Amino acid sequence: MSNDYEDSLSMDALNDRIAILEDNIRQLIEQAAAASGEQSESRIADRLNQQNDELDRLLKIRESRQKK
Repeated sequence: MSNDYEDSLSMDALNDRIAILEDNIRQLIEQAAAASGEQSESRIADRLNQQNDELDRLLKIRESRQKK
């Protein structure tokens, strides 16, 4: 699931990456609302899914660190 790079991030760096992903997701949602055309919507949906997957992965890493 996670790679060595993500495991070696400091908690501050991990929180920064999570904040960036959350902002990316917000921007992609705004783009999707304004998008016209099937190709644009599909591309945005794919990117949104990728960002959500990465966010979920980083949130799990953060959660597991907080339990330690």
